[in-house]
Amino acid sequence: MGQLLDGQWTKENVTSEFDKRGLYVKKPSAFRDAISADGASGFKAEAGRYHLYAAISCPWAHRAVLFRTLKKLDGVIGLTNTESSADGQGWWLGEAGHVPPGTDTKVNFLHQIYTLAKPDYTGKVTVPTLWDSRDKVVVNNESSEIIRMFNTEFAALTEPSQDFYPPALRDEIDAMNKLVLDGINDPVNGCGRSKSQEAYDLSYARLFGTLDRLEELLGGRRYLCGEAQTEADWRLFPSLVRFDAIYFIGYKCNRQQLETYPNLSNYLRDLYQEPGIAACCDIDENKRLVFGQGGPIVTNGIVPGGPLLDFSRPHDRGRFPRAA
Repeated sequence: MGQLLDGQWTKENVTSEFDKRGLYVKKPSAFRDAISADGASGFKAEAGRYHLYAAISCPWAHRAVLFRTLKKLDGVIGLTNTESSADGQGWWLGEAGHVPPGTDTKVNFLHQIYTLAKPDYTGKVTVPTLWDSRDKVVVNNESSEIIRMFNTEFAALTEPSQDFYPPALRDEIDAMNKLVLDGINDPVNGCGRSKSQEAYDLSYARLFGTLDRLEELLGGRRYLCGEAQTEADWRLFPSLVRFDAIYFIGYKCNRQQLETYPNLSNYLRDLYQEPGIAACCDIDENKRLVFGQGGPIVTNGIVPGGPLLDFSRPHDRGRFPRAA
Protein backbone atom coordinates (compact mmCIF):
# COMPACT_ATOMS: atom_id res chain seq x y z
CA MET A 1 0.00 0.00 0.00
CA GLY A 2 1.42 3.36 -1.01
CA GLN A 3 1.28 6.77 0.62
CA LEU A 4 1.02 10.49 0.00
CA LEU A 5 4.09 12.51 -0.93
CA ASP A 6 3.55 16.29 -0.84
CA GLY A 7 -0.15 15.68 -1.34
CA GLN A 8 0.27 13.37 -4.33
CA TRP A 9 -0.45 9.66 -4.14
CA THR A 10 2.46 7.37 -4.87
CA LYS A 11 2.46 3.59 -4.89
CA GLU A 12 6.02 3.65 -3.61
CA ASN A 13 6.56 3.06 0.11
CA VAL A 14 8.70 6.13 0.72
CA THR A 15 8.56 5.45 4.46
CA SER A 16 9.64 1.84 4.99
CA GLU A 17 7.62 -0.37 7.33
CA PHE A 18 10.52 -2.79 7.82
CA ASP A 19 13.71 -2.66 9.87
CA LYS A 20 17.13 -3.87 8.67
CA ARG A 21 16.26 -7.45 9.66
CA GLY A 22 13.14 -7.41 7.51
CA LEU A 23 10.86 -7.25 10.56
CA TYR A 24 7.55 -5.46 10.05
CA VAL A 25 7.40 -2.36 12.27
CA LYS A 26 4.21 -0.30 12.56
CA LYS A 27 5.03 3.39 12.08
CA PRO A 28 3.68 6.09 14.46
CA SER A 29 0.47 7.79 13.40
CA ALA A 30 0.68 11.34 12.05
CA PHE A 31 -2.49 13.03 13.32
CA ARG A 32 -2.55 13.23 17.10
CA ASP A 33 -5.04 15.95 18.10
CA ALA A 34 -7.59 15.20 20.80
CA ILE A 35 -11.29 15.71 21.34
CA SER A 36 -12.25 16.90 24.81
CA ALA A 37 -15.57 17.21 26.58
CA ASP A 38 -15.09 20.94 27.25
CA GLY A 39 -13.38 21.81 24.00
CA ALA A 40 -10.17 22.95 25.69
CA SER A 41 -8.18 20.75 23.28
CA GLY A 42 -9.53 22.69 20.32
CA PHE A 43 -11.99 19.94 19.40
CA LYS A 44 -15.16 19.83 21.50
CA ALA A 45 -17.15 16.63 21.84
CA GLU A 46 -20.37 17.23 19.90
CA ALA A 47 -22.96 14.91 18.45
CA GLY A 48 -22.77 14.62 14.67
CA ARG A 49 -19.52 16.56 14.32
CA TYR A 50 -17.09 13.64 13.98
CA HIS A 51 -16.94 10.75 11.55
CA LEU A 52 -14.95 7.54 11.88
CA TYR A 53 -13.32 5.90 8.85
CA ALA A 54 -12.52 2.25 9.54
CA ALA A 55 -12.06 -1.05 7.69
CA ILE A 56 -13.49 -4.46 8.54
CA SER A 57 -10.16 -6.06 7.61
CA CYS A 58 -8.06 -3.88 9.95
CA PRO A 59 -7.70 -4.94 13.61
CA TRP A 60 -6.44 -1.47 14.60
CA ALA A 61 -9.58 0.13 13.18
CA HIS A 62 -11.67 -2.61 14.77
CA ARG A 63 -10.71 -1.28 18.21
CA ALA A 64 -12.33 2.06 17.45
CA VAL A 65 -15.47 0.44 16.03
CA LEU A 66 -15.78 -1.72 19.16
CA PHE A 67 -15.51 1.31 21.44
CA ARG A 68 -18.07 3.19 19.36
CA THR A 69 -20.46 0.34 20.19
CA LEU A 70 -19.40 -0.26 23.79
CA LYS A 71 -19.72 3.44 24.63
CA LYS A 72 -23.09 3.75 22.84
CA LEU A 73 -21.80 6.31 20.35
CA ASP A 74 -23.55 4.92 17.27
CA GLY A 75 -25.89 7.91 17.10
CA VAL A 76 -23.16 10.43 17.98
CA ILE A 77 -20.26 9.52 15.67
CA GLY A 78 -20.79 8.43 12.07
CA LEU A 79 -19.02 5.41 10.56
CA THR A 80 -17.80 4.53 7.08
CA ASN A 81 -15.92 1.32 6.32
CA THR A 82 -13.28 1.29 3.61
CA GLU A 83 -11.43 -1.60 1.98
CA SER A 84 -8.04 -2.06 0.33
CA SER A 85 -8.13 -1.06 -3.32
CA ALA A 86 -6.92 -3.57 -5.87
CA ASP A 87 -5.16 -0.84 -7.89
CA GLY A 88 -2.80 0.23 -5.12
CA GLN A 89 -4.45 3.49 -4.08
CA GLY A 90 -4.89 2.53 -0.46
CA TRP A 91 -8.19 2.53 1.38
CA TRP A 92 -11.08 2.63 -1.09
CA LEU A 93 -14.52 4.17 -0.50
CA GLY A 94 -16.36 2.34 -3.27
CA GLU A 95 -17.27 2.87 -6.91
CA ALA A 96 -20.15 5.21 -6.10
CA GLY A 97 -17.81 7.51 -4.19
CA HIS A 98 -18.30 9.21 -0.85
CA VAL A 99 -18.87 12.80 0.24
CA PRO A 100 -17.02 13.50 3.51
CA PRO A 101 -19.38 15.10 6.06
CA GLY A 102 -19.18 18.88 5.99
CA THR A 103 -18.01 19.00 2.36
CA ASP A 104 -19.57 18.82 -1.09
CA THR A 105 -16.61 16.98 -2.60
CA LYS A 106 -17.05 13.41 -3.81
CA VAL A 107 -14.00 11.19 -3.26
CA ASN A 108 -13.18 7.54 -3.90
CA PHE A 109 -10.17 7.04 -1.64
CA LEU A 110 -9.29 7.89 1.93
CA HIS A 111 -6.10 9.61 0.79
CA GLN A 112 -8.30 12.24 -0.90
CA ILE A 113 -9.85 13.05 2.46
CA TYR A 114 -6.38 13.51 3.92
CA THR A 115 -5.50 16.02 1.21
CA LEU A 116 -8.79 17.86 1.73
CA ALA A 117 -7.55 18.40 5.28
CA LYS A 118 -3.87 18.98 4.43
CA PRO A 119 -3.09 19.46 0.72
CA ASP A 120 0.67 18.95 1.13
CA TYR A 121 0.50 15.95 3.49
CA THR A 122 3.31 13.41 3.28
CA GLY A 123 2.89 10.05 4.99
CA LYS A 124 0.77 6.96 5.41
CA VAL A 125 -3.00 7.00 5.05
CA THR A 126 -4.38 4.68 7.72
CA VAL A 127 -7.51 3.55 9.49
CA PRO A 128 -8.99 4.35 11.89
CA THR A 129 -9.21 8.00 10.87
CA LEU A 130 -11.34 10.43 12.86
CA TRP A 131 -12.65 13.31 10.72
CA ASP A 132 -14.00 16.65 11.96
CA SER A 133 -16.85 17.71 9.68
CA ARG A 134 -16.97 21.25 11.07
CA ASP A 135 -13.31 22.23 10.64
CA LYS A 136 -12.76 19.76 7.77
CA VAL A 137 -9.61 18.25 9.23
CA VAL A 138 -8.34 14.86 10.33
CA VAL A 139 -8.31 14.97 14.12
CA ASN A 140 -6.54 11.70 14.84
CA ASN A 141 -5.53 8.42 13.20
CA GLU A 142 -4.03 6.65 16.22
CA SER A 143 -6.38 3.91 17.44
CA SER A 144 -5.12 3.86 21.04
CA GLU A 145 -5.91 7.57 21.40
CA ILE A 146 -9.24 7.42 19.59
CA ILE A 147 -10.57 4.74 21.94
CA ARG A 148 -9.55 6.82 24.97
CA MET A 149 -11.53 9.77 23.58
CA PHE A 150 -14.51 7.54 22.96
CA ASN A 151 -14.23 6.13 26.48
CA THR A 152 -14.48 9.45 28.33
CA GLU A 153 -15.06 12.60 26.30
CA PHE A 154 -18.55 11.94 24.94
CA ALA A 155 -20.11 10.80 28.23
CA ALA A 156 -22.48 13.78 28.48
CA LEU A 157 -23.95 12.93 25.06
CA THR A 158 -24.85 9.28 25.71
CA GLU A 159 -26.51 7.07 28.27
CA PRO A 160 -24.21 5.78 31.04
CA SER A 161 -21.70 3.07 30.14
CA GLN A 162 -18.70 1.37 31.68
CA ASP A 163 -15.38 3.17 32.11
CA PHE A 164 -12.81 0.90 30.45
CA TYR A 165 -9.83 2.88 31.76
CA PRO A 166 -10.64 3.47 35.46
CA PRO A 167 -8.02 5.38 37.51
CA ALA A 168 -7.46 2.53 39.97
CA LEU A 169 -6.42 0.11 37.21
CA ARG A 170 -4.53 2.40 34.85
CA ASP A 171 -1.02 1.20 35.70
CA GLU A 172 -2.09 -2.43 35.28
CA ILE A 173 -3.97 -1.67 32.05
CA ASP A 174 -0.99 0.19 30.60
CA ALA A 175 1.32 -2.71 31.41
CA MET A 176 -1.10 -5.21 29.88
CA ASN A 177 -1.51 -3.03 26.78
CA LYS A 178 2.25 -3.10 26.27
CA LEU A 179 2.34 -6.89 26.67
CA VAL A 180 -0.49 -7.30 24.14
CA LEU A 181 1.04 -4.84 21.67
CA ASP A 182 4.55 -6.28 21.82
CA GLY A 183 3.46 -9.90 22.15
CA ILE A 184 0.29 -10.23 20.06
CA ASN A 185 -0.75 -7.23 17.93
CA ASP A 186 2.65 -6.57 16.35
CA PRO A 187 3.91 -10.19 16.11
CA VAL A 188 0.92 -11.41 14.08
CA ASN A 189 1.83 -8.79 11.49
CA GLY A 190 5.46 -9.80 11.90
CA CYS A 191 4.62 -13.40 11.07
CA GLY A 192 2.53 -12.43 8.07
CA ARG A 193 4.47 -9.53 6.59
CA SER A 194 8.15 -9.69 7.57
CA LYS A 195 10.78 -10.04 4.85
CA SER A 196 13.23 -12.55 6.35
CA GLN A 197 13.24 -15.88 8.15
CA GLU A 198 14.95 -14.25 11.15
CA ALA A 199 12.20 -11.66 11.45
CA TYR A 200 9.48 -14.29 11.08
CA ASP A 201 11.06 -16.58 13.69
CA LEU A 202 11.33 -13.71 16.18
CA SER A 203 7.69 -12.74 15.67
CA TYR A 204 6.52 -16.35 15.88
CA ALA A 205 8.36 -16.92 19.19
CA ARG A 206 7.01 -13.71 20.71
CA LEU A 207 3.47 -14.44 19.59
CA PHE A 208 3.14 -17.94 20.95
CA GLY A 209 5.16 -17.16 24.06
CA THR A 210 2.66 -14.41 24.86
CA LEU A 211 -0.37 -16.54 24.03
CA ASP A 212 0.96 -19.22 26.40
CA ARG A 213 1.40 -16.57 29.10
CA LEU A 214 -2.12 -15.20 28.66
CA GLU A 215 -3.59 -18.71 28.66
CA GLU A 216 -2.04 -19.25 32.08
CA LEU A 217 -3.16 -15.85 33.36
CA LEU A 218 -6.76 -16.40 32.27
CA GLY A 219 -6.81 -19.68 34.14
CA GLY A 220 -7.16 -17.63 37.33
CA ARG A 221 -9.22 -14.57 36.40
CA ARG A 222 -12.06 -13.66 34.07
CA TYR A 223 -10.41 -10.71 32.31
CA LEU A 224 -6.86 -9.54 31.71
CA CYS A 225 -6.85 -7.12 34.64
CA GLY A 226 -9.17 -8.96 37.02
CA GLU A 227 -12.93 -9.01 37.48
CA ALA A 228 -13.79 -6.12 35.16
CA GLN A 229 -13.46 -5.71 31.41
CA THR A 230 -10.96 -3.00 30.55
CA GLU A 231 -9.43 -1.33 27.54
CA ALA A 232 -6.79 -4.07 27.54
CA ASP A 233 -9.36 -6.78 26.79
CA TRP A 234 -10.75 -4.88 23.83
CA ARG A 235 -7.29 -4.13 22.45
CA LEU A 236 -6.57 -7.88 22.48
CA PHE A 237 -9.96 -8.98 21.13
CA PRO A 238 -9.47 -8.00 17.44
CA SER A 239 -6.39 -10.21 17.19
CA LEU A 240 -8.07 -13.16 18.88
CA VAL A 241 -11.28 -13.06 16.86
CA ARG A 242 -9.23 -13.14 13.61
CA PHE A 243 -6.74 -15.73 14.75
CA ASP A 244 -8.01 -19.07 13.48
CA ALA A 245 -9.72 -17.77 10.32
CA ILE A 246 -6.99 -15.40 9.16
CA TYR A 247 -3.73 -15.41 11.11
CA PHE A 248 -3.35 -19.18 11.48
CA ILE A 249 -3.93 -19.69 7.76
CA GLY A 250 -2.68 -16.57 6.00
CA TYR A 251 -0.10 -15.13 8.37
CA LYS A 252 1.69 -18.42 9.11
CA CYS A 253 0.80 -18.24 12.84
CA ASN A 254 0.41 -21.99 12.67
CA ARG A 255 1.87 -23.56 15.79
CA GLN A 256 -1.68 -24.11 16.99
CA GLN A 257 -5.16 -22.66 16.62
CA LEU A 258 -6.67 -20.47 19.30
CA GLU A 259 -9.36 -23.12 19.76
CA THR A 260 -6.71 -25.37 21.32
CA TYR A 261 -6.24 -22.89 24.20
CA PRO A 262 -9.10 -23.64 26.63
CA ASN A 263 -8.95 -20.38 28.57
CA LEU A 264 -8.27 -18.04 25.66
CA SER A 265 -10.96 -19.55 23.45
CA ASN A 266 -13.59 -19.38 26.21
CA TYR A 267 -12.48 -15.82 27.04
CA LEU A 268 -12.86 -14.85 23.38
CA ARG A 269 -16.43 -16.17 23.29
CA ASP A 270 -17.22 -14.34 26.54
CA LEU A 271 -16.22 -11.01 24.95
CA TYR A 272 -17.85 -11.81 21.61
CA GLN A 273 -21.18 -12.41 23.34
CA GLU A 274 -21.28 -8.92 24.88
CA PRO A 275 -24.28 -6.96 23.51
CA GLY A 276 -23.55 -5.44 20.12
CA ILE A 277 -20.14 -7.00 19.64
CA ALA A 278 -21.07 -9.83 17.25
CA ALA A 279 -22.46 -7.22 14.84
CA CYS A 280 -18.99 -5.61 14.76
CA CYS A 281 -17.28 -8.87 13.74
CA ASP A 282 -17.85 -10.08 10.18
CA ILE A 283 -15.37 -12.92 9.84
CA ASP A 284 -16.45 -13.92 6.33
CA GLU A 285 -16.00 -10.36 5.09
CA ASN A 286 -12.65 -10.20 6.90
CA LYS A 287 -11.50 -13.26 4.99
CA ARG A 288 -12.69 -11.83 1.67
CA LEU A 289 -10.87 -8.56 2.25
CA VAL A 290 -7.64 -10.13 3.52
CA PHE A 291 -7.27 -13.01 1.06
CA GLY A 292 -8.93 -11.38 -1.94
CA GLN A 293 -7.25 -9.17 -4.52
CA GLY A 294 -5.75 -6.04 -2.93
CA GLY A 295 -5.58 -7.52 0.58
CA PRO A 296 -2.52 -7.26 2.84
CA ILE A 297 -1.40 -10.85 2.20
CA VAL A 298 -0.18 -11.74 -1.30
CA THR A 299 -2.37 -14.61 -2.50
CA ASN A 300 -3.98 -15.85 -5.69
CA GLY A 301 -7.22 -14.20 -4.59
CA ILE A 302 -8.88 -17.42 -3.46
CA VAL A 303 -10.63 -17.06 -0.10
CA PRO A 304 -10.35 -20.13 2.19
CA GLY A 305 -13.62 -21.84 3.01
CA GLY A 306 -12.88 -22.70 6.63
CA PRO A 307 -12.50 -23.05 9.48
CA LEU A 308 -15.91 -23.58 11.01
CA LEU A 309 -16.26 -21.12 13.89
CA ASP A 310 -19.06 -20.59 16.39
CA PHE A 311 -18.31 -17.82 18.86
CA SER A 312 -21.90 -17.89 20.08
CA ARG A 313 -21.64 -21.30 21.72
CA PRO A 314 -21.46 -21.42 25.54
CA HIS A 315 -18.31 -20.44 27.42
CA ASP A 316 -17.13 -21.29 30.93
CA ARG A 317 -16.01 -17.85 32.13
CA GLY A 318 -18.88 -17.61 34.58
CA ARG A 319 -16.74 -19.67 36.94
CA PHE A 320 -14.84 -16.46 37.74
CA PRO A 321 -16.32 -13.40 39.47
CA ARG A 322 -17.23 -10.41 37.30
CA ALA A 323 -17.43 -6.83 38.53
CA ALA A 324 -20.90 -5.33 38.37
